[in-house]
Amino acid sequence: MANLLYLVHRLPYPPNKGDKVRSYHLLKHLAARHRVFLGTFIDDPQDEVHVDTVSRYCAGLHIARLSPRIARLLSLRGLLGREALTLPYYRNAGLQAWVERTLNEQPIDAAVIFSSVMASYVRGRPALRKLVDFVDVDSAKWTQYAANHRWPMSWLYRREGERLLAFERAVAMEAERSFFVTDNETDLFRRLAPECDGRLEAMCNGVDADYFSPAHALPSPYGENELPLVFTGAMDYWPNIDAVSWFAAEMLPQLRLNWPRLRFYIVGRSPTPAVQALASAQIVVTGTVPDVRPYLQHAAAVVAPLRLARGIQNKVLEAMAMGLPVVASQECAAAVDAVAGRDFLTAGSVPEYVSQVEALLRAPERAAAMGIAARQQVVARYGWDAHLSSIDRHLDR
Repeated sequence: MANLLYLVHRLPYPPNKGDKVRSYHLLKHLAARHRVFLGTFIDDPQDEVHVDTVSRYCAGLHIARLSPRIARLLSLRGLLGREALTLPYYRNAGLQAWVERTLNEQPIDAAVIFSSVMASYVRGRPALRKLVDFVDVDSAKWTQYAANHRWPMSWLYRREGERLLAFERAVAMEAERSFFVTDNETDLFRRLAPECDGRLEAMCNGVDADYFSPAHALPSPYGENELPLVFTGAMDYWPNIDAVSWFAAEMLPQLRLNWPRLRFYIVGRSPTPAVQALASAQIVVTGTVPDVRPYLQHAAAVVAPLRLARGIQNKVLEAMAMGLPVVASQECAAAVDAVAGRDFLTAGSVPEYVSQVEALLRAPERAAAMGIAARQQVVARYGWDAHLSSIDRHLDR
């Protein structure tokens, strides 16, 4: 058993969005084997009720409160120097003091860092073993954003990508091992930071196939005459906003010509004004729901038309685990260990999305068979403990 400092940029509970799903299961995995001292942030007041749940996994816990509005303003200090704006966004004197005190008072064997930005709290400590879960190459995300926005935001995003990449490279060079969510993300970082070759490894996401299971008898949230298509995800995340906006504007009107009972459900927390504006007789924006599973279980199909997708999408794995047919972008599908045409369908253009969704609606038996195959693949390939065991051999040395 080791004593671990675990630093996470957002309270790893509840597991209701992509990063929190992974950070929670990593916390659970580590706590089953080691003593964990967790330093993290709360950036959503609704998460306060979950502090006791998180504390049960921890030998020590420090939570810093973060106001996204104030943090965004403070992050502009990065423009005065050469650092990425993400770094001052997550800079907190109280958390830094707790980290220093924990390292001085506890026999910490290693630091496990979730999201590269949290590595700033333990930089310049060569004697401290560091294992960094980058998850995705965040710098590449900002560079992608730049290509899809006009000046001055394109300039700001491009700058963020460049500055953050420089920081990521420095962090990876200090770390004993750095993990990414897929082989593709690992290879991308290897190309961007060739000096880090030999220190990088893929550690895939998983899914709780007992929780996300069609075996649960959950009441339908839909009307009797509805034919529901569903998208799930945090709706203050720009790639998700872009995906639902694109689907609502381009694909849904064409689909409703032949399927007038079709309704598009956008299920997820924190919908922005742009997402809320999509609500209509044909589109339902739910906001936060207590349980996403009923929306999946009783849907006709799940769509994931992300044009900007980094790593593997939990929304796709969860829908597959629920036995749902999924039509996903080629970017999403490329990260999933499954067979297109058997376990899910892929699309890239508007006509392809319309054609693939209609193919499922016209052939419900095929859709049901695809859902069964999807669940079988997830159960076989995506157990959390099997994937997270990648980190164990570095901790058990």
